[in-house]
Amino acid sequence: MKKNKTSPHKKNKFKQISIKWKIFLFLLGFCGVLLILLWLFQVVFLNSFYKSIKINEIKTTAHAIEKSINDENIETIISTLSENSEICIEVLSSSGDVVYSSHVLKGCLIHSKAYFDQKTLPADVTQNDGEMYQYYNHEGDSQVSQQDPVSDTTTQDSNQPDQNKPPVEKERDKDTLIYSKTITDQNGNELTLVLNSLISPVNATVNTLRVQLYYITAFMILFSVILALIIAKWISRPIEAVNNSAKMLATGDYSTRFKGTGYKEISELSDTLNYTARELSKVELLRQELIANISHDLRTPLTLISGYAEAMRDLPDENNAENAQIIVDETKRLTTLVNDVMDISKLQTGNITINPQTYNLTASLGASINRMNKLMEIDGYQIDFITNQEITLSADETRISQAFYNLLTNAINYTGADKKIAVTQSTFKNPDDALAEWVKIEVADTGEGIAEEDLPYIWERYYKVDKTHKRAVTGTGLGLSIVKSILDIHGGNYGVNSKVNEGSVFWFTLKI
Repeated sequence: MKKNKTSPHKKNKFKQISIKWKIFLFLLGFCGVLLILLWLFQVVFLNSFYKSIKINEIKTTAHAIEKSINDENIETIISTLSENSEICIEVLSSSGDVVYSSHVLKGCLIHSKAYFDQKTLPADVTQNDGEMYQYYNHEGDSQVSQQDPVSDTTTQDSNQPDQNKPPVEKERDKDTLIYSKTITDQNGNELTLVLNSLISPVNATVNTLRVQLYYITAFMILFSVILALIIAKWISRPIEAVNNSAKMLATGDYSTRFKGTGYKEISELSDTLNYTARELSKVELLRQELIANISHDLRTPLTLISGYAEAMRDLPDENNAENAQIIVDETKRLTTLVNDVMDISKLQTGNITINPQTYNLTASLGASINRMNKLMEIDGYQIDFITNQEITLSADETRISQAFYNLLTNAINYTGADKKIAVTQSTFKNPDDALAEWVKIEVADTGEGIAEEDLPYIWERYYKVDKTHKRAVTGTGLGLSIVKSILDIHGGNYGVNSKVNEGSVFWFTLKI
């Protein structure tokens, strides 16, 4: 047998409905469910509910009397219960004699000897397993039931005389209920408790409620449609506005602004998207600057290589070791440029691994400083290394050297007119990890310094404090971002202390 499944076309069609109409349909459906429940409880099942309530009320009264049957004030208790519940009560002996009685209803059948036979009732109740319901109409016809009278599975004793078993459909015509139950007092005497309650006709009430519900239904449908439209429009308006702005942002218009109002979540979403738009705008500007900078850095060595190579080819006197060395140096510069771009990409995407090994950090830093001093000696740069002990630790020497080299290059590019750089190595205890010792490397220059508002961004990829391109002695301008990524992988810390016109001190720390 084939199962009926909702077609993908219908599902997609529902998904394409705008949020306004979805909210409208949900609210309209909610009002429809409320109306259906109102009709069911107020009209369809009203008669059953009423009967159930009356039966429970009679049973509760009977239970209270049975519980207090041995009380010396039982007569007062019966009288009080009878008046409070508007129920006539009689307690009969096994022979049908009245032991206790309370008469509060006009036309009560159990107190009318013409309709009620007290003498045979105890025996009839006993035959019905000690509990019996009797329904009477104004003509005195009755129906005897052993089970709960509001149950649909009511059964009757087929041995009862026909006059005690009128058809089930006549039950709704009954307006009096007599509930009889066999109880036992403290002396072991069997007593028959009889309670008479009127079941008022509810047909007139049902008709009244039905007419009222016609008007209520018409009003609720009209009101729910109007209310659903208003609420749907009110809720969907800020979402539609945010959606339209998001579409503009997706086209690359980073100047768009989100103005979500109405409720908290949309306002927070608008703030988040506005922040996203600003950051995307910054990234786009930085990307354009990076392309311009890399293009400049690539063009300069390529021009030199091309010029010297052509000169060596066309002019025999220019074919010498000095020109060849210039070509080699510029080729190395190009290699460094390409490697830096590849490294920052690998580091920030997590596609690079480190190989930590134990090595002498102090010796490694000293070697890098000596090489740089020899390289920059002609230009008058001087790098001093200040340390009072040798430090050995476990790290990836190649990557740590790369990070340190980038800091040195940065200091050379931006130091002051005295062209002096100081590198300091020191050790300290971290308050958060008292058992471990840490080493701190500081690279200080005497340059113009960095404005306070720029300090939080200098470690970001593509960011440059000086927007005018300045060709580095070596490197790409991606150095600080590379330093950040390498130290993050090693679990180290990094930072900068800088003020305008007072130079900068870049530092990083590693656990020994």
